[in-house]
Amino acid sequence: MPRHRLRERLNRGAEAKLTLVAAPAGFGKTTLLADWLGEWVAAAPQAAAGGRAGAWLSLDQGDNRPASFWAYLIAALRTVVPDTGAHALSLMGAPQPPPVEAVLAPLVNELAAAPYDVVLVLDDFHVIDSSEIQARMAFLLDHLPRQVHVVIATRADPELPLARLRARGELVELRAADLRFTPDEAAAYLNEVMGLELAVEDIAALEGRTEGSIAALQLAALSMRGRDDVAGFIAGFAGDDRYIVDYLVEEVLRRQPERVRRFLLHTAVLDRLSGPLCDAVTGLDGGRAMLEALDRGNLFVVPLDDRRRWHRYHHLFGESERSTPVRPDLVEPLSERELDVLWLLGSDLGGPEIARELTVSLNTMRTHTRNIFAKLGVNNRREAVRRADELGLLSRSRRR
Repeated sequence: MPRHRLRERLNRGAEAKLTLVAAPAGFGKTTLLADWLGEWVAAAPQAAAGGRAGAWLSLDQGDNRPASFWAYLIAALRTVVPDTGAHALSLMGAPQPPPVEAVLAPLVNELAAAPYDVVLVLDDFHVIDSSEIQARMAFLLDHLPRQVHVVIATRADPELPLARLRARGELVELRAADLRFTPDEAAAYLNEVMGLELAVEDIAALEGRTEGSIAALQLAALSMRGRDDVAGFIAGFAGDDRYIVDYLVEEVLRRQPERVRRFLLHTAVLDRLSGPLCDAVTGLDGGRAMLEALDRGNLFVVPLDDRRRWHRYHHLFGESERSTPVRPDLVEPLSERELDVLWLLGSDLGGPEIARELTVSLNTMRTHTRNIFAKLGVNNRREAVRRADELGLLSRSRRR
């Protein structure tokens, strides 16, 4: 769905050194950038005088090795500037590679010779936690030629000199507040894209409940399909909807360190969050520092004052956490769908029968089963059922 106001901001960013698109999971960062980049390049093809070219690099945890990161970055640039990077790659492949700055300097010089504008998108940059890579990225940004621009999509702010770039007018930022659907965008998405016929007041209610999160709106739309009482569903829509729970567990909780998961689970009972209050609930120190880290990491906390002493959780996230069964011995909760599978694992049904019962593919059922085994710390179905019984999970049938 076209989002012209955001594309205009990104167009301005293509004239700056760095565009930072930072927001939690579910705000449509990758989709927005992919659509914009294709449109931006098509407006002035590389073959034309003063043309444009776009390179894209999707990152994962395995790219935290500096040698791998820079090799992939250079390879991405070579897809649009073929005559660049060969010398840098040969230096990196030497038995004793020189410092990264010595590799990047010739790369920068070669990029400066490009006869057209180049945008390099680094998607999922939040997975890069190597301080060495972050420091060398700062070096690259400081020395970028004027026709090369970097776009970073991330869930958390990178360790880059953002304040300096901001002060120099070399940084364009899109945050969660910018990416949220406006009421008009929410109406167009729900009624035109998703094929629903919702009243204005229903759209306003959903937009308020989801706080403009694109993924939450999409999941709400999926939940509404085939329902007769749509208005009733919207009135009761909350974070305990099975799609919301599954999404948040997969995309948020599972990716966090154990100490963060424990903090989120224990403090979800609070309507408002402060450092001392969180310390009282968790029985640990460091609540304020944790809230600051969650705020920087875009982990579904919303500041309530300018000094950021008080926060709250995103509505759906807080409701999801409060509704998810958590036992003292189970750090990572089971999602609603995993509880469905677990309940059926306690029956005499085989894997194919369970998949049919839940109207999912056999591969999906097996994926849920592997996740259940990992969360319960077991190796097979019998152990899973016994462990679930010990935790009291089987006493609460989750089937609907």
